[in-house]
Amino acid sequence: MTNIHHINERNTSDDSRLDKASEWLAKLDRGLTKSEEQALKQWLAQSYKNVEVLLEVAKLWDKMDDLSRLSDLFPQTPVKQKRLPMWLSATAASILLAVALSLFQEAFNFSFFYPVNQSAVVAKQLNFQTDVGESKDILLSDKSKITLNTNSFVQVRYTQHSRVINLLRGEIHIDVAHDKTRPLSVIAGDKVIQAVGTAFNVEVGQKQIELIVTDGKVLVAEQKAESLPNLSLGTNKQGQYLSNSSTSVSKGEKLDLSFKGKIAKAVEKVDPMDVAARLSWRKGSLIFRGESLAEAMAEISRYTNIDFELSEDDRLKQVQVAGMFKTGDIKGLLEVLNNNFNIDYERVSPDKIRLKYAAPHVSI
Repeated sequence: MTNIHHINERNTSDDSRLDKASEWLAKLDRGLTKSEEQALKQWLAQSYKNVEVLLEVAKLWDKMDDLSRLSDLFPQTPVKQKRLPMWLSATAASILLAVALSLFQEAFNFSFFYPVNQSAVVAKQLNFQTDVGESKDILLSDKSKITLNTNSFVQVRYTQHSRVINLLRGEIHIDVAHDKTRPLSVIAGDKVIQAVGTAFNVEVGQKQIELIVTDGKVLVAEQKAESLPNLSLGTNKQGQYLSNSSTSVSKGEKLDLSFKGKIAKAVEKVDPMDVAARLSWRKGSLIFRGESLAEAMAEISRYTNIDFELSEDDRLKQVQVAGMFKTGDIKGLLEVLNNNFNIDYERVSPDKIRLKYAAPHVSI
């Protein structure tokens, strides 16, 4: 499954509208096809709220200039415009007003200059999460691409000077669009991982945070709790570049980080095959290269609501797993374990499976 669920504690239709606005902004950034222009026109005509949210998202993502290209997509209607206050007349020649006048009719009952609850939009628009067993690709407005792994939750905040992604749960791989003027910072625990144009993977595990760099170089530093950005308010303190004294991690290297405290562990080199195996989840697969059965089952459990436990048998502790498994394919997994390792199972409960040997051990 590849469906994504967006956080919304108030109204699912509002979340859907915000998601759609973000999608349209990304499409506009790379250029609309004729069919997309027509589809966008129809979507905006459905509700004044669609227009309101599209503009607000554009402001938050510093993409108002892109919206100037929309002015010729929407034909005027004979509906009489509301007369603008005198204090607005001086801005009548601006691009923003031109866009507003061409897009928003009285039928929408909306004024571009009417204040919008920006903090509420930020809180909803920039939250993304996946359920257990799901993954999702997210194209950001700067053309950076985030891939969320199973059961992950991120908050995203872009300003004129910074790009901040707060990884609260799970795992992400991100291809960072190059932008020297706006460093991209991933916050996990009290650590900041920063790049201006590279690719890396971050997993927030139960005991530690794992960073693997797949391209380029990133800097890692400890961040004091009091200076962490409040994403809902748009604070961009992470927009500043990390100092050269920060820990550097390059392509083909990994670094395990604690949730709090100084960076005590050293950067490690990782075999390219191990990197490919570690990130195989992006293709919907899990590759094992000799992990213990316990380790393999713990990883597989991340992609399903089924918990696996090993019976009290020392021989199971000696089993090493090598091969490729499809995420979420419990039936196929159990068949492989039975055929290749002579390991059987019993369903203890609807959400728990116990693994055991298919036949008693016979000593010779």
